[in-house]
Amino acid sequence: MKLKFIIPLLSSVIAIAMAVPSIPSRFKHQIVPQNDTTIAVDPLLHRMKKGNEAVAPQVDTTKMDSLQLAIFRHNKAVDDSIRTDSIMKSKSNGIEAPVKYSAEDSLVYDATKRMAYLYGMAKVDYQKMKLQSDNVALNMDSSLVRANGTTDSTQENNIKGKPVFTMSGQEYSSDSMAYNFKSQKGMIKGIYTHQEEGYLSGEKAKRDSSGVVYLEHGRYTTCDKPHPDFYIALSRAKVRPGKDVVFGPAYLVVADVPLPLAIPYGFFPFSKKYSSGIIMPSYGEEYERGFYLRDGGYYLALSDKWDLKILGEIYTRGSWGVSAATNYRKRYRFSGSFLFSYQDTKTGDKGLPDYMEQKSFKVQWHHSQDPKANPNSSLSASVNFATSSYERNNLNSMYNPQARTQSTRTSSVSWSKQFPNIGLSISTSMNLNQNMIDSTIQLTLPDLNVSLSRLYPFKRKKLVGKPRWYEQISMSYTGQLSNSINAKESHLLKANFAKEWRHGIQHVIPIQGNFTLFDNINISPSFSFTDRMYTNKVTRSWDNVAGKEKKDTISGFYNVYNWSLNLSASTKLYGFWVPNKKIFGNKIQAIRHVLTPSITFSYAPNFGTRRYGYYDSYQYTDANGNVKLVEYSPFQEQLYSVPGRSKTEMITWDVSNNIEMKIRSDKDSTGYRKISIIDELGASMSYNAAADWHPWSDLSMRLRLKWWKNYTFSMNAQFATYAYELDANGKPFVGNHSEWGFGRLPRFQGMSQNFSFTLTPEKIKKWFGGGKDKEDDDTHKDEEGPDTKIESNIDDKMEQGKYSAKSRGGNIAETDEDGYMRFSMPWSLTIGYGITMRENLQGTFNKKTMRYPYKFSQTLNVSGNIRISDGWNINFSTGYDFDYHAMSMTTASLSRDLHCFNMSASIVLAPYTSYNFTFRANAATLTDALKYDKRSGITNAVQWY
Repeated sequence: MKLKFIIPLLSSVIAIAMAVPSIPSRFKHQIVPQNDTTIAVDPLLHRMKKGNEAVAPQVDTTKMDSLQLAIFRHNKAVDDSIRTDSIMKSKSNGIEAPVKYSAEDSLVYDATKRMAYLYGMAKVDYQKMKLQSDNVALNMDSSLVRANGTTDSTQENNIKGKPVFTMSGQEYSSDSMAYNFKSQKGMIKGIYTHQEEGYLSGEKAKRDSSGVVYLEHGRYTTCDKPHPDFYIALSRAKVRPGKDVVFGPAYLVVADVPLPLAIPYGFFPFSKKYSSGIIMPSYGEEYERGFYLRDGGYYLALSDKWDLKILGEIYTRGSWGVSAATNYRKRYRFSGSFLFSYQDTKTGDKGLPDYMEQKSFKVQWHHSQDPKANPNSSLSASVNFATSSYERNNLNSMYNPQARTQSTRTSSVSWSKQFPNIGLSISTSMNLNQNMIDSTIQLTLPDLNVSLSRLYPFKRKKLVGKPRWYEQISMSYTGQLSNSINAKESHLLKANFAKEWRHGIQHVIPIQGNFTLFDNINISPSFSFTDRMYTNKVTRSWDNVAGKEKKDTISGFYNVYNWSLNLSASTKLYGFWVPNKKIFGNKIQAIRHVLTPSITFSYAPNFGTRRYGYYDSYQYTDANGNVKLVEYSPFQEQLYSVPGRSKTEMITWDVSNNIEMKIRSDKDSTGYRKISIIDELGASMSYNAAADWHPWSDLSMRLRLKWWKNYTFSMNAQFATYAYELDANGKPFVGNHSEWGFGRLPRFQGMSQNFSFTLTPEKIKKWFGGGKDKEDDDTHKDEEGPDTKIESNIDDKMEQGKYSAKSRGGNIAETDEDGYMRFSMPWSLTIGYGITMRENLQGTFNKKTMRYPYKFSQTLNVSGNIRISDGWNINFSTGYDFDYHAMSMTTASLSRDLHCFNMSASIVLAPYTSYNFTFRANAATLTDALKYDKRSGITNAVQWY
């Protein structure tokens, strides 16, 4: 029978109790809450409580027999006396708020000892304290509550309903406990509590009035298993819930085996907020720099918006380094990170020839803006700059193949602003390209761009009728200002801004129109004007004394412009073919061919004439007495180059083909589906009527096929128009006669193709029809009815085993048709292959065929992963370079999830062998404390031959 009792004051409630022991059990109360009123329902007693005052309503005693009337009068007398006594003491017993308690099985009150006993999932609530246990005892005089579980043979630990104590949101499990409402102190045996990522337990614990818990013979672990894989045994500990735990002598226990790893004292923080603290360094030995302590320092939790981490490293032979890293974030505005690292590396012995000191640094900055912060303005940054010697001296880079083999670094910082009302946008950026091999830097600072979106100057504000032809004319504007320099990193900051930097401004104004001729032909005329502004030019002359070319930089303002005209026309032609149904059947409905031809006429004057001043020349006499003329442009080294020096009267044609087939399909809802036979087959070529040398361009062809759902085959090929000829010395050169003139087809110059494919067990089964997908298997299982026959006793036993496992709530092992457990090992294998075919100009020329031999370049890349089980993962990548007949970067890694720990091992096999082994705890609070790293030294690496 379920009893529930809610009282406003502990001392004023116990008066409404169960019948005395002499009363039969059938008269025990069942207390049920009803809104803000608690009603005690009893065949003999009806009592109501409102607010803090208990009121006994009038009870009809006329219908009671003598026994019921005696019991009623006895209960009323006891109840009134206790209630009156309790109310008088409620002001001095320390209880400041209502105490609510309930029990599922029974509630017994001992009036002489003033004790209340709750049995069966008892619950007690007082202010922020909540207690739940199988057995609870309440003492009215001392305000003491005791709780413990009940022995149960059906439970694994033989105890059910252990006390669970919750105070201010912090939960404690225990074997037994005692708590005083007035002093708010308690004693706990067998305590167990969860603190952030860790779990604390202890044989004995004491809680003081401030909420601090003192443990004796405790354990701390981040393993959530009932029997943890590891723990730190604590002799004494002080726990401040939600803050930290401070402990005395402690040692590590793994798999119930104590390890000789002890510490005199320590602490673990539990704060949910950011907190500052010391970062423990790692130690080791490096061959050239000696023993070291590195990656140690201090973490500063400055606020919830940004932090700062300061790390240092020191070596016994004098090398040292320091780094500072910060992360920042403002919600709905921006986020980013910044890193600065400085290293002073000393190798060799000071005073000896092999002594060397290198100073290097690295800067990384990543910044991104939330698009919702300002839709019309954005700032982004991706800076990754390091001196060329930094990665060679950094230990982390030594074991990172990507960092060691990276030859270039790029950095950029950009800002943009849009003005939608006028169609104007402004953007500026800083771009840096760094060559790590020769330490060359290309820096552009700033690169300012201004663009005006397309506008129609002749378009009427109010359109009436059809648009007129001149209303289709549009124009736009793009402007760019840049400062750039190419220099060695050691000379970058010393370069002269006026002379060694390149400066320029460029304006581009395109004007175009779109018209339709005969409703099928699209005509697009256009005019483009480009203007360049430079602050200097470089003149060249011959120095007869020095016998070499001399350059002079002349400052000033120079305007360099050019313009061009274009006219293009394009259309689409459709062709349909319906196959004969008697020959091809009814499945193929039609085949469509789409032909898209286009032709473009281009004109540009010759800007190389003397009147423009864009080109110049000088003469000199070489050592053999020959007079030679050298033509050049004073602006050829400027940012935006220089216009072409030849007249252009170009005709360009392009044709594209697309072939599709429409077939019947039951899988498509429309009953039909399209199949691409040739997604695109195209070719393009041009002819320059103003050119005397090679007026025809080479023929370019392209092919794209979509025969597979997840893969597109594409290939580009080039065919040379002009044939090789022999000069007076018998050496080949590309002459001005075409291959057609010699009765040959255009010369195939080469092509390139790359493809990759991923293999999985599901794809292989699908190819060979060896099974169905998991969805099909599940559907098939659902269709199986109860009439399925079992063909053998083994199957019968396995079915019984399934039933038993299911009845116990366990996992059911999936079996195949033969009754064996299905074995699953997910894996994937990605194969990438690239091939390039081109003329080998370094090879031997065949004078009979007038051809160079072809050279094939091939690359093969293989990568994959295997999941042996839920915790084991293997990843690998390798490749082969057919040109150098050697393996490319080959790596393999093995990781194992050990529930509370993670183990990983990686190895690099080519071009240098190295290894790295890591074993550490998964929890963030222990990841730096419980870890083991083992790496091979860079000086021990062996080259793979």
